Amino acid sequence: MKTMTISGRRPLLATAAVLALGAAALLAQPLPAHAGDKLAAATPHMHMSTDVSGAAAAPVNIVRLPTDLPGPIGKRGPQRMKVDLNTTEVTGELADGTTYHYWTFNNKVPGPFVRVKVGDTVEVKLKNDDGSLMMHNVDFHAVTGPGGGARATEAAPGETRGFEFKAMNPGLYVYHCATPTVAQHIANGMYGLILVEPEEGLPKVDHEFYVMQGELYTEQPYGTKGHAEESIDKLLSERPEYFIFNGSTDALKKNPLKAKVGESVRIYFGVGGPNYTSSFHVIGEIFDKAYPLASLSSPLKDVQTITTPPGGASVVDFKVEVPGNYILVDHALSRVERGLAGVLQVEGPENEAIFKDYDPQKSAESTGGH
Repeated sequence: MKTMTISGRRPLLATAAVLALGAAALLAQPLPAHAGDKLAAATPHMHMSTDVSGAAAAPVNIVRLPTDLPGPIGKRGPQRMKVDLNTTEVTGELADGTTYHYWTFNNKVPGPFVRVKVGDTVEVKLKNDDGSLMMHNVDFHAVTGPGGGARATEAAPGETRGFEFKAMNPGLYVYHCATPTVAQHIANGMYGLILVEPEEGLPKVDHEFYVMQGELYTEQPYGTKGHAEESIDKLLSERPEYFIFNGSTDALKKNPLKAKVGESVRIYFGVGGPNYTSSFHVIGEIFDKAYPLASLSSPLKDVQTITTPPGGASVVDFKVEVPGNYILVDHALSRVERGLAGVLQVEGPENEAIFKDYDPQKSAESTGGH
C-alpha cells in the first residue's frame, strides 16, 4: 500500500536501497571490533513527510488496539503457521496536534500480535512496501537461528523475503526490525510480540490485552504542535522526548482496556524501547500472578510492579473487584508527564467490603491518581 507521493522519490529510493544493501552485505559477514559506526554510516537517516505539493502527508491511524490479538489456541498438535509482515513508513498522530513519521509492521505500532504453540513450524514472509525509502527486516527473539531471522528477511523497498523456524521454547517474546541503525528502526515503531504457548496452554481468563511501551526521540520538545522530526542525536544519547503505549500518547486513553467487576484480566506487556526499562504498574491493582521476563513456567504471586527490560516482555494476571478507572503506568512516574499512561475501565456494582470511599463526591472532583 502506497502511503505518500514524494517529488523525486525514485532517485532517493534507489540511493537508499543501494546504501542499505551495503549495510545488508556487512551484516552477512563477521563484524570486526568497533564496527557499529561503519554500520550506522552505511544506512542513511532519510526522512520524508511531505507530498509532491509540499503539504504534510495525511496522518494514518497507527495505534494498535489493546484488544487486537488472536484468542487462545487450545489443545492441539504441532501445525504449520504463517506470519505475513508488511513494513511501511507512514505519518501518524503521535499526540493531539502532533504528527510523526513512523516505521511500522503492518501500519500499526506495535506490530501484529503473533500467537503460536510449542512445536509449531512458523513461516515468516516479510514484504518491504513499495513506498518505503529504507531497507527493513525482522528479528524474532523466539527464533533459534542466525539473527533471529534478520538476515533472511533483509529486504529492499518492494522486495519480499522469508524463512521458517520451529517454535521450541514457550514464552512471550519481542520481535523488532534489526536493520542498522537498529535503534532508529525500533524507536520509529518497528517492534511487536510473539507468544509461544506451552503445550498445556495458559490458564483461562476473561480478557486478554496487548500493550507495548516505546520511546520517541524528536527534535522538537515534548508537546510541540505540528510535525515532529526524529532526532538521531537524542536517540544516540538516549534522551527521548516521548514515552508511549501502543504508538501514541493517547492510544490507551482514547482506546482504554475494559472489563467488568468480577472478571479476570491478562496483559501481555512488552517493551520495544529501544533503551529504557519499564517498571510496569496498574494503579489500584495487584497482579495475582506475574510471569517475570515472560517465562511461563512459574509465576510469582501478589506482585505490585514488574520490571521489563527493552527487548523483553512480561505477563500479568489479575481479577478486577472494584469499579473505576485504573491507570497503567511505568512507575518511573516522570514518564507520565511525557505521555506514558493508559486506562483500564472497570464497570459494575460497588464492592464496599473491599473498598469504601468516605466522600465519593469529593473524590470525583480530585485529579489525584496515586
